Amino acid sequence: MRLKLTLEYDGTGFRGWAAQPGLRTVEGTLREALERVFQSWSELAVAGRTDTGVHALANVASVEVHGGPPAGRAREALNAELPDDIAVGEAAVAEPGFHARHDAKARSYRYRVYRRAARSPFESTRSWWYPHVLAEERLAESADLLLGEHDFRAFTPKETHHKVFVRTVESAIWHRRGDALELELTADSFLRHMVRTLVGTMLERPPEELAALLEGRERSEAGTTAPPGGLYLVAVRY
Repeated sequence: MRLKLTLEYDGTGFRGWAAQPGLRTVEGTLREALERVFQSWSELAVAGRTDTGVHALANVASVEVHGGPPAGRAREALNAELPDDIAVGEAAVAEPGFHARHDAKARSYRYRVYRRAARSPFESTRSWWYPHVLAEERLAESADLLLGEHDFRAFTPKETHHKVFVRTVESAIWHRRGDALELELTADSFLRHMVRTLVGTMLERPPEELAALLEGRERSEAGTTAPPGGLYLVAVRY
């Protein structure tokens, strides 16, 4: 049967999603659990290939499995084999041919900027501590500029496998939540480091400079790439 797995994980202890020899990754850890739970498995795919240190509240994987527990017990069986920093939130039978990455219509990310004057040890791997002066109304203006279709090549590393840099952003909103500012962004898909570089640029540059960068400028013209610990993949829509 083909399973749709909804995954949540603390990315701090992982070198990103993709399996790499000798490194602890989300994919590698999930593969080990699949090996122990099912007689065989194949075609593992994921909606968001998160980078080192990036978290997920609801990443989605698809996998073809044989033998082992029925779908109704797959979540508990996998969680019994997974370490504390990753869990299957839901395991459901998927339609034949379902592909977690190719079938996704949109993904949503959240970036958390911690604004307290003093740093917090509890936030060190969960957000970007940024106690500097910010004009929140200008951040809102910058977020509005992201809506629609734009060329985001200024917000991804110059050395990239991407051939197309145009993406369509459905929503982009900054929220004030306690001591944090959080950018919530939904788009059809994302370039590598796109959200993190947008956040760094929005914090450092005025909206008018951001507008020019959305016309396909070079990466060197944009701002800082924000740290990975503040980024969360929060939802995937199919």
